Amino acid sequence: MREVGEWADVGDRVRECRVAADMSQEQLASAMNLDRTMIAKIEAGTRRVDALELARLSSVLGVPLTHFLRRPPAVVSRRTELIDDPATDAARQSYRLEAALATWLDDVRQLVELQEFVPPAPEKFHGAVENVETARQAARWARQKLGLGIDPISSLMSVCEGLGQLVAVVDTPGDGASLIEGGIAVAVVSSQGDPGRRRATAAHELGHMIIGDEYSADLGVNTSRAERELVIDAFAAELLLPLESVLNGYSGNEGSLRDPLVVLAAKYRTSWSLAIRQAVAAGVLDKDARDLRRKNPTRAELMEAVGWTPQPDLQAVRVPPGYAHAVLQAWKKSRITTSRAVELMRGQIVESDLPTREEPDLEP
Repeated sequence: MREVGEWADVGDRVRECRVAADMSQEQLASAMNLDRTMIAKIEAGTRRVDALELARLSSVLGVPLTHFLRRPPAVVSRRTELIDDPATDAARQSYRLEAALATWLDDVRQLVELQEFVPPAPEKFHGAVENVETARQAARWARQKLGLGIDPISSLMSVCEGLGQLVAVVDTPGDGASLIEGGIAVAVVSSQGDPGRRRATAAHELGHMIIGDEYSADLGVNTSRAERELVIDAFAAELLLPLESVLNGYSGNEGSLRDPLVVLAAKYRTSWSLAIRQAVAAGVLDKDARDLRRKNPTRAELMEAVGWTPQPDLQAVRVPPGYAHAVLQAWKKSRITTSRAVELMRGQIVESDLPTREEPDLEP
């Protein structure tokens, strides 16, 4: 039986989830077929909630049931606290991403506890990262460590896993979030952005791990949050589209400034804004680049630039390869149910994708 203080924790989670879902107490009460005063008591921690009510709350508020029963991780990159009902959309999205992140960490831990998965050790750049230039150096170090040189990254999911961060793609609004807890580094990236934005978000969250998260002293105690994010952005941009590759792309070019940039954006699968930013940093474009900023390439132009080759990343592949293998192994050994295996894969497979298994399912 949960103690009074623990019911207060459950109430806090319910209130935060309600605010994140942009619902009033009246609206939540209506969806739960309860009186508003019952919701108020639940949130105050003075009314206990049974298992069926928790399951209903989970469904209505769109978070896993376990989210109400555990304390949130202590440190999350870009963490935003929900305090009042008039929370901003950004705060609501941040909270929901953090809930998805905590669930992702729990999923990884389950496979670890089943002894089916050994998480990779998180890597960290050992040099001092104090500004944009040293952030770029950290990105070059990461590329060198994986033997990438200045080549395009085909799978950012695999790159993150190779450097010790496990990324999951989640159907939650926003961008991304990450944390390291108990030696396990995890991150989530929203599926709702365009492909370039998803890759930039994953690279950004990797930067939090490689350089040190926003609570680290590596970037200086007097550095503002905005300045720290600029440093992380510089890491992400250099990881995705190295300045050297930009200079090579423009080498010998005497014509259009736009055409080589379209090729680079397509080949390296970056957003148009990131490609322009790197071209400016490389000195091949003027700082404002106003005309180019207004001339986003069409999908046909981008596909033409890479010979109409499909370029999926962080879309169909939603979990790291090593983790996916561990899920399948646990399922083959009947250590998890079929439904749990599909759940752990986060939409990357459906039940019919699994081979026939003779052993009876176990409870998750």
